Parts: sequence; structure tokens; C-alpha cells
Amino acid sequence: MDRLDELLTAAGPLLQRVDEVLSGIGAPGGHGVWRELRRVRLLPGDAARAVAALRPAAIREAAPELRADARTYADLADALPLATSWTGEAAEAYEKARRSAAEHLNGGPDSLGHRMSATADLADSLIGWMLGIRADLAAVLTEVMISTEAVVLTAGDHPPADQADAAAAIGARLLRTVADGYDEAEDLLTGSADLQSPLHV
Repeated sequence: MDRLDELLTAAGPLLQRVDEVLSGIGAPGGHGVWRELRRVRLLPGDAARAVAALRPAAIREAAPELRADARTYADLADALPLATSWTGEAAEAYEKARRSAAEHLNGGPDSLGHRMSATADLADSLIGWMLGIRADLAAVLTEVMISTEAVVLTAGDHPPADQADAAAAIGARLLRTVADGYDEAEDLLTGSADLQSPLHV
């Protein structure tokens, strides 16, 4: 459990109230929260819980195995024996097949070894991204929980317009943090799009 998990429990009533007000009363026309709602397509509470559901530990366990597999492919490529004791057409055919197999195992960008290493690099990047967005959201939650807007939403009987302003202000901050974070994740995945192409066997 990290800071976000702890805060999400404490902030539960506030997030629920923000979602209720935005759903029931709405937000002022032209407020920035509308743009963030279009970006995330979730209410602030749901968006916060979606980030909290990200578990870096699950990916962290896979990265070392991927790097070990990459080293195994490299070792296999190096272990393919040369045709040193025979010559002729058969030796030439074998050498051609050996080089092709070595290239497939651990050669260019389409080799198995390279794919494993690149996938491990992506896993490390995703771990860093998850930790980052969780920390960013925790920082924003810490601030909004002690804000004037939080008091308006959780204490006393305030006019609907004031509640709408408060919910919109909190919602915009939370959603902007989530949206910006997911934009970063999209950039990571776009940069690794070549991993989605099939290997030629």
C-alpha cells in the first residue's frame, strides 16, 4: 500500500460527493472540467480509482524474466557451432542456415533477443509511469482534501451553484492529472509500436 491507496480511502466521501454534484447539478458552462471530462471519459472518482488499480509490482516481476530470456537467446546464438571441420556445398548451406538462425535468435531489431530486451525496457518504462502517475494523483488529492472547495462539498448546506463550482474545481484538477498521465502512457506505447508487429520465422 502506498500513499495513493491511503489517501483514496480517506478521500472516498469527497470523491463521491464530487461525482454526485457533477452528475446531478453539473458544472458551470465553459469551465475547464468539461474539457477534462471529454479527455478522460470518466467522473473524477472513477478516474482516481482507475489509477489506484494500476499495480507496478505485477510488471516489475516480469521484467527480470524477459531480460533473462534475452540473455538465453544471445547464448544460444553464440553456441551455434561453426562448420570448421568440413567444406563444400553442404558446409556452405549449413553456414548459411547457422547465420540465419543466429540472426533470428539475437541479431537485428526483429530477433527474439532484441524483442525480449525491448519488451523489458518497455516494462521498466511502464513501471516508472505507474509510479509517477500514482504519486502525482496522491499529491493532488492531498491538496484538494484540505481545500475550500472540499469544505463546501462536505460541510454545511451550500447553494447548488457553489457546490457546482467546488465540484468542478476539484474535478478539473483530478481529471487533468489523470489525463496528462495517460497521455504519457500513450506516448510510451506509441514509441514501442514495433513490438506489436509479428516476427518473421
